[in-house]
Amino acid sequence: MKNQDFVKREDLENFLVQSGIRIDDYIITAMDVSSEIHNGIKREDNQSPFLETHIWPVTRDVVKHYLTANRNITSVEIVSSILHDVMEDNDRILDLYKTKEYGFEAYLKYRFGNRVYEICMDLKIKPLENFPGDDDQQRQLARFHDYCKGLSAADYDIKVIKLVDRANNMKFINNMSKIGGKLVNNKIKRYLREAEDFYLSYALLEPSIKDLYLKLRESYENLKLLNIT
Repeated sequence: MKNQDFVKREDLENFLVQSGIRIDDYIITAMDVSSEIHNGIKREDNQSPFLETHIWPVTRDVVKHYLTANRNITSVEIVSSILHDVMEDNDRILDLYKTKEYGFEAYLKYRFGNRVYEICMDLKIKPLENFPGDDDQQRQLARFHDYCKGLSAADYDIKVIKLVDRANNMKFINNMSKIGGKLVNNKIKRYLREAEDFYLSYALLEPSIKDLYLKLRESYENLKLLNIT
């Protein structure tokens, strides 16, 4: 795919070192857990590996933002970026951690601390059946409103990870547009609607994150040019 981010684990490690960040055991363990959880997972095209086209690029871009904005970044922010999607792959988690009687959530909190656990939980998309509605469309809207409410009250670290995450997803689905199909077209329409309803404004709300707003805006304009009906 054109212009697709493809970052191997070693590429991310080299980037961190070149950026003056020491890769400690905390970061290494997070990489190991993320690799275990997401190993073999493909994206919507059933070809692109999730780790190399999402997890590692998102982590790199989160670090880039902090460095460009001259904001302090610690291992906690880096680990949170690496693990930001681990709570989404529920079936994989249950399978890999079924021998851990205390469960994956308890393991995540124990191994990485309350702060990383809270960020991962705040970023987690709740199951659709948790929300009211007469059909899936209504339930999806209710879930989106609930998620936006949570993000609006979230702190800077969560905001950055989510905006980078969304920018990566929008860019990826734009690259998939030539494949077409109902699922791809529906996701493009959803990303456009959610950008208009929330994410573009969210990036500008204080604390404003203008560099990530520009990335989102570029992806949004590119998706609009596709004229999906």
